[in-house]
Amino acid sequence: MPSRADSPTHHQPLKLVILGRDGTLNRYRDDHVKSPDELDPLPGALEAVARLNQAGWHTVLATNQPGIGRGLLDMQAVNAVHKRLNQLLQAKGGRLDAAFFCPHTPEDGCSCRKPLPGLLEEISQRFDVSLEAVHMVGASLRDLQTAQAAGCVPHLVRGDRLAALTEAQLQEMLAQVPGARLHDDLAAFAEDLLAADADEEAREC
Repeated sequence: MPSRADSPTHHQPLKLVILGRDGTLNRYRDDHVKSPDELDPLPGALEAVARLNQAGWHTVLATNQPGIGRGLLDMQAVNAVHKRLNQLLQAKGGRLDAAFFCPHTPEDGCSCRKPLPGLLEEISQRFDVSLEAVHMVGASLRDLQTAQAAGCVPHLVRGDRLAALTEAQLQEMLAQVPGARLHDDLAAFAEDLLAADADEEAREC
């Protein structure tokens, strides 16, 4: 089951960003992040989340964790990693409102494993928000496809996971999901989103 936090009370539509984890917030590991000690935040990522939070954006994690299904780690280990991630975020003035994760392997045939939209639909229900106005940021084609399947605004970050790809390879990936936007990292995404916010506010004045 995904882990959850209480939904914040709100009167205006919730401003929500859904984040992938590995390669977006922290360095990607082929052997999974199995303990808090193996969690290595990417440069500027924690500060980017804090900037978003301070500008009124809520942030939620959506991550595949097939290491659970393969017996490489357990729910307790994943929760400990996410607790550590929140501690590091709090030190920067940021937070995650919730962490949703799929514990299954591809062979399990679940509906919550990205690129299927199950996790995002759960987030939509939990936070009572329409996914069309939600931004999803990840570091893989799978994340873009998840955003597309759920109807979110899709964003791709190079981070460390895609750093070896050429510009042509990245553009080929983006072309598979119309409307997908590319950013160097989470800090660049936050900068672009907050600039768009400022432009919208200026138009409304």
